[in-house]
Amino acid sequence: MGRENIEAALTMEMRRGTIVLVCLCCLDEPVHGYGLVEQLAEKGIPVETNTLYPLLRRLSSQGLLEDRWDTSSSKPRKYYCITDEGKRVRDVLAKQWKHMSDAMKDIMQDVT
Repeated sequence: MGRENIEAALTMEMRRGTIVLVCLCCLDEPVHGYGLVEQLAEKGIPVETNTLYPLLRRLSSQGLLEDRWDTSSSKPRKYYCITDEGKRVRDVLAKQWKHMSDAMKDIMQDVT
């Protein structure tokens, strides 16, 4: 495996570890899946739809998101929004993220 492949694989692995928290942070208001893809891309976090949709379904089945279909237009869309349980989990994950982020800043300060 070449250097570029290793870097790409490790970057992907790191991103997978953050996407749940990213989604929970972006769904205070109902958003359809592709709208979330666009929103994340605008914020510098591109996500493939084949990664995002299974995640949204899983978070819904875990009770962290609620989903509902909007069939009022010619193209029905499923909208996702965070639940109270999702907010609780988001708060726990955000605290853990802050702890790890602070620790990483200290560790990386010695490297860079």
